[in-house]
Amino acid sequence: MTLDRFLQELVMLLHICLAAFLGFFIGFERKMRYKEAGIRTHTIVCIGAALMIVISKYAFEGFSADAARIAAQVVSGVGFLGAGIIVYRKQKMYGLTTAAGVWATAGVGMACGGGLYVVAIGATLIIIGVQCLFHLKIRLFQTKKYYSVRIKFRREEGASKIIKNLFGVEKFNQLIMAREGDTVVYSAMVNTSSFVPSTRLDEIMIEYPFIFSIERCDDE
Repeated sequence: MTLDRFLQELVMLLHICLAAFLGFFIGFERKMRYKEAGIRTHTIVCIGAALMIVISKYAFEGFSADAARIAAQVVSGVGFLGAGIIVYRKQKMYGLTTAAGVWATAGVGMACGGGLYVVAIGATLIIIGVQCLFHLKIRLFQTKKYYSVRIKFRREEGASKIIKNLFGVEKFNQLIMAREGDTVVYSAMVNTSSFVPSTRLDEIMIEYPFIFSIERCDDE
């Protein structure tokens, strides 16, 4: 190995070191929010992407192979990794933002590998900035949350309407009817956007005797 080649490979190594540095900061922001993919995942993805670009750019000089194909395979490979982060649990999707962050981190690594330092640093600042911005307590950026409540009550005239008004809903999501002796009992589920504290639930139980039980099922 000549001295010029050795110095050239040291510069390539600097590309990868910068990728590791930037990937660390993106992963640190995710770790602070207790996300599935944290510092190690983002750092390694960024290093790996930079390494693939360095290899595609410099290792095949003089060959007829299209070096851009490796970059395309990096995008596909990281997309497969991101798919493993996404989890569907209890009718909710988790990990989409983290998976997108890993995919974007790979782009930062590819920019480092290609020697586009300004682009890589700028993209890192934008990614972290966007993640922090959308976590601010601003109504525009907040996903509306619904709370599930299961109510068991006796059939009486106007009972259903009263319960719907209490929880601010227009319909029951689930409704099961059962007969207990001579009494018809309803078991209904409602999804309300208003959080109802336990003290208020106690007041409702006292105020409306036809309600037998109220169960808050926020995690369902």
